[in-house]
Amino acid sequence: MDRMKTPAHPTRRQLFRGIGVRQVRLACGLVLFSYLISHFLNHALGNISLQALAEGVYYHTLFWQFLPVAIALYTAAIVHAGLGIFAFYQRREFSWKTVEPLQLVLGLSIPALIFSHIAGVRISQTLYGLEKLYPQVLYAYWAGAAWRIWLMSATLLVSWTHGCIGLHMWLRMKPFYKRAAPWLLASAVLIPTLALLGFYRGGRDAMAAAADPHWRAEYLSERHLGTPVQQTALDNIVDGFAVFYLGLLGAVLLARGVRALHERRGGIITLSYNNGRSLRVPKGLSVLEASLRYNVPHASVCGGRARCSTCRIRVIGDCSDLPAPSPREAFVLAQVGATDPSIRLACQLRPVSDVSFFQLFLPSPVSGAPATQAAGIGQERYLVSLFVDMRGSTKLAESRLPFDTVFIVNRFLGAVSQAVTSSGGQPNQFVGDGMLALFGLSVDQQTACRQAVQAAGRIAVNIEELNTSLSHDLREPIRFGIGIHGGEVIVGEIGYRDHMVFTALGDAVNVAARLQDMTKSLGCEAIISEDVCAMTGLTAYDVPEQDVEIRGRTEPMRVRTVAEAKLLTALEHAEHVVAA
Repeated sequence: MDRMKTPAHPTRRQLFRGIGVRQVRLACGLVLFSYLISHFLNHALGNISLQALAEGVYYHTLFWQFLPVAIALYTAAIVHAGLGIFAFYQRREFSWKTVEPLQLVLGLSIPALIFSHIAGVRISQTLYGLEKLYPQVLYAYWAGAAWRIWLMSATLLVSWTHGCIGLHMWLRMKPFYKRAAPWLLASAVLIPTLALLGFYRGGRDAMAAAADPHWRAEYLSERHLGTPVQQTALDNIVDGFAVFYLGLLGAVLLARGVRALHERRGGIITLSYNNGRSLRVPKGLSVLEASLRYNVPHASVCGGRARCSTCRIRVIGDCSDLPAPSPREAFVLAQVGATDPSIRLACQLRPVSDVSFFQLFLPSPVSGAPATQAAGIGQERYLVSLFVDMRGSTKLAESRLPFDTVFIVNRFLGAVSQAVTSSGGQPNQFVGDGMLALFGLSVDQQTACRQAVQAAGRIAVNIEELNTSLSHDLREPIRFGIGIHGGEVIVGEIGYRDHMVFTALGDAVNVAARLQDMTKSLGCEAIISEDVCAMTGLTAYDVPEQDVEIRGRTEPMRVRTVAEAKLLTALEHAEHVVAA
């Protein structure tokens, strides 16, 4: 085996690919939800004793008040809240049949509900050095007005529900979610229940302990609870924040109203659809937003975020009055080769005059769900596609009975499928004597690349064994070609009514198929894109590289051509890396 070189490091562009507002909001939400789980589990210790609560909160604060962790936590809280307020302003239309409006309302209510608790515990410690832990907090709630107990209970439930909705929206299309859903649901019910019971039991224990003068002297002194002057100052801070936050939400509502008024005063335009329907809408709305507002079915896999092109329309007539495409819209249109200026994205086009257009992708009549809901259509994700094809099947069929040919082709596809599944991939489509396999449905990007290369090596081994077992009946050994490429694709079900199949669609799949086809002209068994090779470390081996022209692409692609002997080396390397 050749001596391994250092694998190529991912570029900065690859490192930050796909990071946007949604990813930042998700990352911040995960940090906050982790804190929430830790805090709730600490509450649950109240079912044991006040001492258990005290011991639990020691480790809880030890971790979350560690300076780097605390910075991450407070940054996540500020950014997540800010993005929620921005979403409240930005979104013109909501699909009221989904949980999106509920999640937004719950999220916006959390700061108002939780701030008095933050002021009583964290701000009092920062300003006055007060040590308010479970004994003091529980006593304050249970010795005070009853509404404070109900407020805290509502805060716990609202925060937990908001986090669970976000987690569900993120995980619902993950391959493992269907299996994990019952366990996650049980946890989603059990954790807050135990937390509320712990809050109740701990409060009752604190009230019982407060009957002891020695306990009151130790835990309810001014060193813990503060002076009346300090409490008044904290109350003023809470009131000031309430005024500020409610004023901020009011300002956002006012800004939305001003925007709507400005749009109406800017004029009303007519949108004419290809089905004969016309809408009178204010200027400033995108075509997709107008469809949403007036319940006109309009295809949009990504939900109007310019991450797909399924909302494309063809404008009829003069296009000179249309606003110029934004950089994002121009990029998406260039990706799909839409150079005609009359082709636009409905989610990005905000016409300023009357427009007539055709919808290039009609909404699917199969599902009862609105076409603008992406969940039932598919999910965008990184997958590695492996195309494999049997060489010479036409010549093989000429000299054999049809059933004999089917037998050999099935043996070939069986050997290929076994190699794919044993490597962690999923056989997806069978087209004649060829097959598409997908890697990365339940693993990360680097693992998917290694599994695909591993599968290619195992295919070589399996086909060699098949040739040996059929040597008495084959004039020539069975040959094959493999193309491997990774990239962002849409995975989901396509088809019609009872004939829906799960598959992947996208440029990466097409490229893999074309690389497989090029193995014939380049005289090799496999062609692997450079990106996949870099992920697996194959660039460190003596694997020939070259630039090839891919039909439909403007620029050449750097690939590695691999002969059958090198596939066995690739298998050995991939298995070694996976095992490590």
